[in-house]
Amino acid sequence: MAVFTEKTRGGNEGDAALSIIGTGMRVVGDITADGVVKVEGTIVGTVHAGRQVLVAKGGMVEGDIFAREAIIGGEVRGSIESTERVELQATSVVHGDIATKRLLVQEGGEVNGVIRMGEGAPAETAAATF
Repeated sequence: MAVFTEKTRGGNEGDAALSIIGTGMRVVGDITADGVVKVEGTIVGTVHAGRQVLVAKGGMVEGDIFAREAIIGGEVRGSIESTERVELQATSVVHGDIATKRLLVQEGGEVNGVIRMGEGAPAETAAATF
């Protein structure tokens, strides 16, 4: 399995582990991580990250994303629920709903779904998933 974990000294939030789904890799099943999940390949399933989900340009998630922060440069076919922030880069395509406190959409970023924003937007379901 091509998941790499990097551990650093200390125990603060900035030292969270990094898990990478590399280019050309396809994971079928749900993924749960305490730190950061970077997707350069394809995930078919739900992604839960304690800190951040990064979907790189060319990466794809066919399922829901639950995280504190999500940065999308590739494609997501499912909902995104973030307790803090979602960033959609110029190359991103999201086919699903987004619930978050803050949202940044760069010119060219595409959303085909409902957007719920504000302090209480992701609270109902995100509280149950973390």
